[in-house]
Amino acid sequence: MARSLRIQKSGGWYHLTARGNERRPIYRDQKDRRHFCELLAELVERYRFRIHTYVLMDNHYHLLAETAEANLSLGMQWLNVSYSVWFNRRHQRAGHLFQGRYQAIIIDRVGWGLEVSRYVHLNPVRVHKLGLGKGQRQIDRLGIGPAPRPEQVRERIRVLRAYRWSSYRAYVGLELAPAWLSCQSVLELVGGKPGAKQRQAYREHVESAVRQGLPESPWEKVSARVMLGGAEFVQALRKKVKGNAREQPQLKQLMPGPNIETVIREIERLKGQRWEQFRDRYGDNGRDLALWFGRKRCGLKLRVLAQWAGGLDYAGVSLAVKRFDQRRRRDKKLQRMIAQVDSALPL
Repeated sequence: MARSLRIQKSGGWYHLTARGNERRPIYRDQKDRRHFCELLAELVERYRFRIHTYVLMDNHYHLLAETAEANLSLGMQWLNVSYSVWFNRRHQRAGHLFQGRYQAIIIDRVGWGLEVSRYVHLNPVRVHKLGLGKGQRQIDRLGIGPAPRPEQVRERIRVLRAYRWSSYRAYVGLELAPAWLSCQSVLELVGGKPGAKQRQAYREHVESAVRQGLPESPWEKVSARVMLGGAEFVQALRKKVKGNAREQPQLKQLMPGPNIETVIREIERLKGQRWEQFRDRYGDNGRDLALWFGRKRCGLKLRVLAQWAGGLDYAGVSLAVKRFDQRRRRDKKLQRMIAQVDSALPL
């Protein structure tokens, strides 16, 4: 059975999350949430974790945490098992509380610590009733949705600031931070002198997203579902990761993949045409195949692929990739083209 890849690193920063089994609540009332926070305090003391940000939603939680030792799995197993046993005993239930193992993404603190903290804090307003459900966020990113109404923005900010089970209120000075919460390392990423002005700058950074529409999810840029950082950060971690590729398929994704130049050369050979001759053709199999490979195999960002496609906007690239992905499932000709390109690429 495939197991999730875990990268254990002293001094590592991680985005950590776990969801209730069958998406059921893991907190039924305030007492459940208070006890979970008590366990976070014990996690900090017992395993030397640092909790930078947190949010407790009804059926899942998010943490931005740092490990002083390479003991991520040990600490997280203790947290989830301790809470599950307590929850089951209190609510007279049996069976798994969480849906599988926790998810962990190691992040580059300097490049992504601030953005991931913002993502964590925005969870309470990332809901349909506030106009920020999944479908609405996709429309906003494509730039085709209406601007939020002033009263809608005010309600989003009210909910964000009032949400009790999040570290956001402590970050912006609305309440004192508990002893187990470490705010300063993230606030330093905003810049400026520590104090009220730094908290104000952080509040502006988070709440600007509520006013203007949520930014693209940081998870769009994750490598092999376990790393979030620039090329140097990912390359340095690749050298340290060990494991069994059969049991942990993510290891294969961490190997250097094909580059887009190689993909395009092979498609040019198959079509008998130069890239410039078909890259601007809407719906062209060769163009969409290249964009699909660039996204799915090479891991390129939409904006980078847009430049390769002669200046097509990134929303157009996204639609082309999705359209091709649907077509290739039922089109045997496209399946043969994919297989031919795949066979010519380095393993």
